[in-house]
Amino acid sequence: MRTICLAAAALALMASSADAAMIDWQAELQRCRAVREAVAPLLQAGEGISAVGRSNRSVRRCIWIQRIALRKKIPGAETW
Repeated sequence: MRTICLAAAALALMASSADAAMIDWQAELQRCRAVREAVAPLLQAGEGISAVGRSNRSVRRCIWIQRIALRKKIPGAETW
């Protein structure tokens, strides 16, 4: 059972690194800008980004995309 869990964890890590390598960065950053504009009223109303992110899968993905893009110094990346 322990071996199966370790193998599943290793596959998940490989899949996440493969996802990061195959990202169309400009398209993702553009989509994240649109998502950010959609949640801006919630943020201005006082909701924290963590509360908005917990309730919205696309926001969590955009936060992840932005963090990776900043780390890789992709043009157009901005902090949330």
